[in-house]
Amino acid sequence: METFGETTTAAPPVAELHLHIEGTLQPELIFALAERNGIQLPYADLDELRALYEFTDLQSFLNLYYANMAVLQTEQDFADMTRAYLARAAAGGVRHVEVMMDPQAHVSRGIALETCVNGVASALATSEVEFGVSSLLIAAFLRDMSEESALDVLEQLLAMDAPIAGIGLDSAEVGNPPSKFERLYRRAAEAGLHRIAHAGEEGPASYVYEALDLLGVERIDHGIRCMEDSVLVDRLVAEQIPLTVCPLSNVRLRAVDTLADHPLPAMLAAGLNVSVNSDDPAYFGGYVDDNFAQLVAVHELSARDRAQLASNSVRSSFAGDARKAELLAEVAEWEKAAGA
Repeated sequence: METFGETTTAAPPVAELHLHIEGTLQPELIFALAERNGIQLPYADLDELRALYEFTDLQSFLNLYYANMAVLQTEQDFADMTRAYLARAAAGGVRHVEVMMDPQAHVSRGIALETCVNGVASALATSEVEFGVSSLLIAAFLRDMSEESALDVLEQLLAMDAPIAGIGLDSAEVGNPPSKFERLYRRAAEAGLHRIAHAGEEGPASYVYEALDLLGVERIDHGIRCMEDSVLVDRLVAEQIPLTVCPLSNVRLRAVDTLADHPLPAMLAAGLNVSVNSDDPAYFGGYVDDNFAQLVAVHELSARDRAQLASNSVRSSFAGDARKAELLAEVAEWEKAAGA
């Protein structure tokens, strides 16, 4: 298997819980899929595309993120994108992944729901055999679209018996509070689906309260702004609500100024149930192992801290008990080998 420099030595075996599959589209694959599908890209070459990866905020990233999705046309395209991620993630220590996909973003541009779901799901169906990575699929809904749109797509997913384990809430956070989607999450709960939501990245700490109390989520994606509210921190610690933190993403999107300013070490020290994830690794400068490597370089994160973050990720996953036990044993073995 291909290796990726020395970054893998910094990363324990982990569960990746905050990963948007569309955000794994590397520039090279974008050009390859465009050629395969006869799509004229607005970029002359790879260098011109890469130059656009300097973001000023979440919206500047989203604009490019949605534009690049145009190359995803067939089930094979979605499957190829997913397998490329799985190969890279496996090389970086990911042993279980819960993949978010944005069905509305594809349906709204004329791609059949079955095409995007079946393409991603076909790759995930063999992920453990091919890559040693167990996987689940989560349908993430776009908070800057209407709740009616989300409900319509969810009903379609349920009607087609799509292999989704849960739902999420992503895209532009500011001005789109979790309270906008109470009916969607109630319907997902009725259908027996897991519920997660982005909250407290660019949006305020109050959005974390809303996600917990109005949507009934089991996990908060990002959640870094909880640190502005000590009462919220106390609650999150007491209830051990998982927070899927994405350090390199937060820096790239200017949610924090530099990695040195990132609150992850303070969150870990406070007893919060945090894990390290890559979010949209093709856009934000790295996969999970890259995140760990830079945290070690900047914050001198110890092997014990890394093992704690990895254990948190496994326990916070929706994997079955047997798989969790297997992965926790791998983390313990890694920690012992690392001399923690």
